[in-house]
Amino acid sequence: MSAHTHKHGNPIDVHAHWYPTAWLDLVAKHGPAFGVEWKEVEGKGPQFKVGHLSTGPAGPRYVDLDARLQAMDEQGVTVHAMSLSQPMHYWADRDLAERLTIVYNDELATAHTAHPDRLIGLATLPMQAPDIAVREVERASQLPGVRGFYMATRVNDKELSDPTFFPVYEAIEALGLPILLHPVFVIGHERLEKHYLTNLLGNPFESAIAAAHLIFGGVMDRFPKLDIVLPHAGGAFPWLVGRLNRGWQKRADLQHIKASPLEYLRRFHYDTIGYSDPVVEYLIKNVGADRVLMGSDYCFPVAYEQPVDVVVNNPLIAASDRHAILEGNARRLLRL
Repeated sequence: MSAHTHKHGNPIDVHAHWYPTAWLDLVAKHGPAFGVEWKEVEGKGPQFKVGHLSTGPAGPRYVDLDARLQAMDEQGVTVHAMSLSQPMHYWADRDLAERLTIVYNDELATAHTAHPDRLIGLATLPMQAPDIAVREVERASQLPGVRGFYMATRVNDKELSDPTFFPVYEAIEALGLPILLHPVFVIGHERLEKHYLTNLLGNPFESAIAAAHLIFGGVMDRFPKLDIVLPHAGGAFPWLVGRLNRGWQKRADLQHIKASPLEYLRRFHYDTIGYSDPVVEYLIKNVGADRVLMGSDYCFPVAYEQPVDVVVNNPLIAASDRHAILEGNARRLLRL
């Protein structure tokens, strides 16, 4: 990676989305039958609509890998761990979901093969068809450059603690690869339509809900080696874990888990996308610097334009913790 070493080493962005052209073409062809609309907004890239969910337009840099590499160079970012964003594939039937998934994951591998030092993949899975998802875990994990898996904070009407997903977690845990989460549809969207609140408030609460279900639903106990990364600095979860803990202390029906909710804080990893220096400081103090990973949300309008600077210029992060957050933790987690 020497050619792309920056003044702050080789930073790795773990929260960077990508829509490959081949995947977009498949969505364009088959999506409308399932209520998915997408269009190319002139000069502004793809825009999707599924039910109440609108995504984009995300800009041409979203799709075009050369433009992405140029943006990475401008940011001082060496590696993108690329992932699908909204709308994922959970809206499709089994056959289409499998086709979309295979196309997406194969495109990740192709991108990595073209730029092995710069681009790695977080594979998508058709979680609404767990048997296909297990097969795809095995297949995708053999693809060049796939270093983890990406899924939503909820799959259609099922929480992540639904036992039908357990075979998928078992397969991923056995590989030693992480799961990175991202909201798709958010709770209470009918109250969040105005003021962009579906994203500003809905997304962070989705992470808290997912974390709570993973804890109280027994997933973290059942799969003790499974690594899960919460987006958007953990959303509301790290701030409300004391309240979850209080419920656990006071309610017998919550005491089936192996430890207190506070002790599960360190079972998760968190990206740096908190839009506040003290938020990242709080994570370092309460969870540990070894659990915090640089992310940008590339390249949505709310994304960090300079994710490296957000870490380096945060006066509340000890200089000794910077390397771990910029790249060290991601290297360990993604087995780079």
